[in-house]
Amino acid sequence: MTLDIMMPFYGRPDHFRAAVESVLAQTDPDWRLLVIDDHYPDERPGQWLQRLGDARIEYRRNDRNVGINVNFQAALEAARNDWLVIFGCDDIMLPRYVERVRTLAATHPAAAFLHPGTRVIDEDGSTARPLVDRMKAMYRPRFSGTAELSGQELALSLTRGNWMNFPAIAWRRADAQAVGFRPHYRVVQDLALALDLAFNGGSLVIDDEVVFEYRRHSGSVSSWRATDGSRFVEEQRFFRSLAAEFRSRGWSRAERAARLHVSSRINALTRLPAAAGSGAPGSTRVLLRHALGRSIQL
Repeated sequence: MTLDIMMPFYGRPDHFRAAVESVLAQTDPDWRLLVIDDHYPDERPGQWLQRLGDARIEYRRNDRNVGINVNFQAALEAARNDWLVIFGCDDIMLPRYVERVRTLAATHPAAAFLHPGTRVIDEDGSTARPLVDRMKAMYRPRFSGTAELSGQELALSLTRGNWMNFPAIAWRRADAQAVGFRPHYRVVQDLALALDLAFNGGSLVIDDEVVFEYRRHSGSVSSWRATDGSRFVEEQRFFRSLAAEFRSRGWSRAERAARLHVSSRINALTRLPAAAGSGAPGSTRVLLRHALGRSIQL
């Protein structure tokens, strides 16, 4: 089983190199890496990649910057093998990542997506456990070894709190391409894809063997959009539409979780000190209204 490793690129060159080198260090060599450069201003990272001369690596550069959601969709559409991962250009695959995904895919042949075990690292590569990840751990299902979720159970788990680390997930190509990323989302597109697979009857396999390092840093898209409030405008709109979708399927517990979206509101509350310190009263108002469950817009 060749694993398609699709890497949308726009970020720090040193993190990019570390991510690529982690792919090269895999114990299972049966992978294909496609880097889609979203017109990063510095062309040297792409030049370095091409000089590696590895036949398993392909490089494409967009003519212009198209943004994260369009680039994610392009990565999904470019996959050609049975399983793919949309790998973050600042994350790290531990050496047994590909090997573990192969094992999980073989032992759970009906699964639509696989979430191997992860740990969080900071900008410098040191193990970290910031507040947002301590919160995620509260919502992650409790299990030992592997667990499989589907239907309302899966939807309820993810809607209560999105505990996933999206770049670590391996997706069954046929299922993921049939759904695709919902357009116009820039923050919740991973959650939307997972829930759309649940709507289609797909299951998620979770594994506790750590084979992936997810990098959490202040420069990420989700971090600065959380502080300026735009993340929560999108999340509120998404959860309200999600509640209606759950209602139409009779998934009452998931509907209630979507209507309350408690974890999103708590997240907004934790961002208030940073927003207040930034001197942007508009952002503070947005965060406060969201935390209180009131309608917001920018």
